[in-house]
Amino acid sequence: MSAVLCITDGLSDAEAWLTHLHKRGYDTNTATLATLGAVDANWPRCGLLLSHAAAKKLAQDATGFVKWCRQLKAERIVVLGERSDAFSLKCEFNGTTLQVKPTGDNWRFTSEVIARFLDDDQGVAVGDPSTFNLLRLARRVAVSDVTVMLVGPTGTGKEVLSKFLHNASPRARNPFIAVNCAAVPDTMLEAVLFGYERGAFTGAHHPNKGIFRAADGGTLLLDEVSEMALTLQAKLLRVLQEKEVTPLGSAKPVPVDVRVIATSNRYMLEEVKAGRFREDLYYRLNVFPLVTQSLSERRGDILPIAVALLAKHAGGYAKVPELTEASIDKLESYDWPGNVRELENVLQRALVLSGGRQIDPEHLMIDLQDLMHPLIHREPALLRAAV
Repeated sequence: MSAVLCITDGLSDAEAWLTHLHKRGYDTNTATLATLGAVDANWPRCGLLLSHAAAKKLAQDATGFVKWCRQLKAERIVVLGERSDAFSLKCEFNGTTLQVKPTGDNWRFTSEVIARFLDDDQGVAVGDPSTFNLLRLARRVAVSDVTVMLVGPTGTGKEVLSKFLHNASPRARNPFIAVNCAAVPDTMLEAVLFGYERGAFTGAHHPNKGIFRAADGGTLLLDEVSEMALTLQAKLLRVLQEKEVTPLGSAKPVPVDVRVIATSNRYMLEEVKAGRFREDLYYRLNVFPLVTQSLSERRGDILPIAVALLAKHAGGYAKVPELTEASIDKLESYDWPGNVRELENVLQRALVLSGGRQIDPEHLMIDLQDLMHPLIHREPALLRAAV
């Protein structure tokens, strides 16, 4: 979803909300209760942000609120209550409506929760300008059919970006299939990729069409392609050139229509120079290179990613515990050598230690000192609350 309509009646800091949502990539528009009927019928499907008082006024008519939501094509709705001492969330109407009561001193966290909730596709969590620039470029690449090479450190979201490319492409309704080339033994990877006929090898009791044919019409992600054996690299090159695969045990090639995205956490030209990766295959895959950065180089993404991870592990946005401002500062001041995977581990520990309630800095066991002096030894009551 890329559009949000803000009903300004009774909504404190409406301009600030619009500015924040615009920075998060949304097209924004405003209306009042009196001008709702004049909203352009061509306005795209959207998210809706309004105050509790405005929602209550619309709901005075038994069908009023639902009628306006349908007319405005609102698929995600945020009802914002007055500021209070305690942060609270409540989901209604099968998770399409989120009621929020923000606290007075933690606007950043509340705004990120709202921005992520309004994204019904739950795509890339982003807040840093460099990542927005990367996504803008990726969106332009997606509409073409060129092969893409994604490089970057481990845990920087290469697979997430691959799915973004697929979802933004004309192939979005067709399969997206990922295979980790490092996780499949070399002796099996050829059969996994290209398929095999019955009797092609011991144990091949039934034919298998392979991942290339399974992804026909869609996108195939070759994750950690630099780990592929040289002998298999030659066969992959031929598939990319001829756009057809020959299953093991068969002499008849089968045409395939697949958009290939390859990823690696290595510097590929060094792999080519060292003789570990074929130069001709490298240039076949590297039609359009995209580079993901370490989390320490895009600190503006830390809070949006943290909110998305908390929603994932807490069981949805209605159960997301509040990250205090001091906790956010602690997350944003750390360098995250393990990137998003390390951040996810820290937040999972915090959910356990906080008992699913407000996450304070002492719940964030990040560095060695935190691990050497566990919170559970200092505050047994919190351990009992978490169990």
